[in-house]
Amino acid sequence: KDNFDKTVAESDTVVVDFWAPWCAPCRFFSPVFEAASENHPGVVFGKVNTEEEPELAGMFGIRSIPTLMILREKVILYSEAGALPANALEDIVTKAQALDMVKVHEEIAKDRAGEGEPGA
Repeated sequence: KDNFDKTVAESDTVVVDFWAPWCAPCRFFSPVFEAASENHPGVVFGKVNTEEEPELAGMFGIRSIPTLMILREKVILYSEAGALPANALEDIVTKAQALDMVKVHEEIAKDRAGEGEPGA
């Protein structure tokens, strides 16, 4: 919690693993997560222990662990519960890195502008 906002603000891409020590699937996913972090040196990989950081887990609506979240330019691009196999994690991180964030931000702006219109 102490450095989450700063990390997201200062990093282009952040991959977060929400986990807990008692969670068996979390423990199985941990080496996959570690290996992915080594394959993507320009991406920040972080782990949030939901037992120690319940406020942070609550802020993101984490109800099931492990939950993987990918943020890029402060936008949540991916958030799913469940342990992923290595190839699926690689694919998701690679796709997040390849996204045209100018288009993503334009879509977000359009959606926000449309929220104020009647019938939107």
